[in-house]
Amino acid sequence: MRAKIIILSIIVFGIVVLNIITKQVKLYHPEFSKTNTSASFGINSAYAYPPAVGILSNSKNCISCHANNGQWKDDDKIIIDILDKETKKSFKQPDGTFLIETKRGEQKTVLTVIGSKKENNIPSPYRNAWLYIDPTTIGTNSLSKFAPGWDVNLPMACRLIGDKLQGYEDADITSLPMTIQPLNNAMDAEIQLQVMLTKGESVKGNAQEGMSSNYFERKVKLKVN
Repeated sequence: MRAKIIILSIIVFGIVVLNIITKQVKLYHPEFSKTNTSASFGINSAYAYPPAVGILSNSKNCISCHANNGQWKDDDKIIIDILDKETKKSFKQPDGTFLIETKRGEQKTVLTVIGSKKENNIPSPYRNAWLYIDPTTIGTNSLSKFAPGWDVNLPMACRLIGDKLQGYEDADITSLPMTIQPLNNAMDAEIQLQVMLTKGESVKGNAQEGMSSNYFERKVKLKVN
């Protein structure tokens, strides 16, 4: 009998402690648990922080939140390139767009190379961010915002400057591979490569402050052979 009383007391004590702890928990970012008042039964909705352009919000690009006020504005000194990972040949066309061709069902790995040429009077960017996105998918419920019918393993990244790549010794760059594959229902598509060169750290709750950045867009055409 005494053992039962002890066990029952421990259970009650545990419930009381758990209840106290639960009531004292405070969310560091309350926006992650903001109640959607328009939804039935007050169901909570998750809000991205930052807004995750085109993925969890209807924002069309990075400058929906961030400033476009950096020192990397000269196109002649900016490096935005897409290379074949095996041959290191650029997919850039004379008009400045990129054309990536591959056979249906065949995987192709490309290198996204982003940065700026080294200049004594201009500081190097510290971090590059980029996103491959089909603009027509922004605002839709689809989790994948890449071209429909195409499989991709790394359509976005945020990477510190400092990668080494032959041919870019006079530049501060990031370089990262991405593998794409046209599936059975893939069609020729045109997507965007959205890029931000940044330095500093954005202020939470006000992404316009604390970070200098410049935004760029490039057209990327996907073709199924």
